[in-house]
Amino acid sequence: MSTVAVRRKKPDEPGAVAKALFYLVMIFGALVSIFPFYWMFVVATNDKDAAFQMPPLLTPGSYFFENFSRVLERTDFFRALLNSVVVSSAVTVSVVFLCTLAGYAFAKYEFPLKNFLFVFVIGTMLVPAQLSVLPQYVIMAKLHWIDSYKALIVPAMVNAFGIFWMRQYIASAVHSELIEAGRIDGGGHFRIFWSIAIPVVTPAMATLGILNFMNVWNDFFWPLVVLKNRENYTIQIALQQLFTNKDGLDFGMIMSATFTATLPLLIVFLVFSRWVIAGLTSGAIKS
Repeated sequence: MSTVAVRRKKPDEPGAVAKALFYLVMIFGALVSIFPFYWMFVVATNDKDAAFQMPPLLTPGSYFFENFSRVLERTDFFRALLNSVVVSSAVTVSVVFLCTLAGYAFAKYEFPLKNFLFVFVIGTMLVPAQLSVLPQYVIMAKLHWIDSYKALIVPAMVNAFGIFWMRQYIASAVHSELIEAGRIDGGGHFRIFWSIAIPVVTPAMATLGILNFMNVWNDFFWPLVVLKNRENYTIQIALQQLFTNKDGLDFGMIMSATFTATLPLLIVFLVFSRWVIAGLTSGAIKS
């Protein structure tokens, strides 16, 4: 019996070693990824000379609120944070809905010039964003949208990557049999889209939402072009003001503001990441 037991344990040993090695690699990768954020927090909680200490300082201090108070003296930080939340949320909701709608049409409907239009949409991804700044600015100026939320939200309400992403996901995840069953039951086009397609592609929508929210939140160039009034500044423009200091760069102040500005991104990721993971692990179509 003991010999049989030993023979049965041997095949499991390589698997246990591989599993332990896998977890060690994942833990090491997680620590490497988290370390820059942790070091930013360390600098934010120490005086302005902490960033230059050798060896690097790795223990948090007690200067965070003192550093952040200087941020509030130089910028309207929370107003800028609110502006970014409003703009990023509005653009993300619009992009997720409109790109899903367009992706569904490209994936499941037949209409004239369908392939040509899809290739044209993909082709716009090859055009550098900087080339569209001047015509977009002229359009915003003629609409009298300069220095307003509309100049940030409307041009970004839909994008080529979102259409491509949702089209590819819907083409493989939403089976044509489900759509035909919905039509037999008397459902209209939008009813089928809303009741059948949307629940199936929720993981892809969550992924697109996370990527788009981060992209809009971190956007600096376009808000810098169209925003003139300090009250309308987004968080990235507000952070840029902290780098104009006659007495040199105060990294404690800068890192305290940057750390606080990063928290909404972490919250959004934590809220929506479970949808992405659930979709990848359980699959889109359930029997």
